[in-house]
Amino acid sequence: MEISVESLETPALTKAHLAELLFDQIGLNKRESKDMIDAFFDLVADRLVDGTDVKISGFGNFQIRTKAPRPGRNPRTGEPIPIEARRVVTFHASHKLKEQIQGEVDASSGTANLLVNALKR
Repeated sequence: MEISVESLETPALTKAHLAELLFDQIGLNKRESKDMIDAFFDLVADRLVDGTDVKISGFGNFQIRTKAPRPGRNPRTGEPIPIEARRVVTFHASHKLKEQIQGEVDASSGTANLLVNALKR
């Protein structure tokens, strides 16, 4: 099944757009589509908050990284300020996604298709 995203009005792919794609191209009703998208992103966010890496086959990996405290400076005044330790999320695209971005994979297996297929499982 090919997922078409040409109808998107903005260049950003939003949760609402993903729910609309599920409704249009898979046949879920609008409420089920929205609930599925919300549940998917809630699950990803919950796992990341818990410190668990999230791996989506064919798409990429979201990882939590702890950054150490370090000295910084206020760019306006030059005054030194400490930057506290913090956790950040990093994303590493899969080889498959990187190849698609470079145009080396058939366009019919686009990224939206990868995500919708992952949601169907």
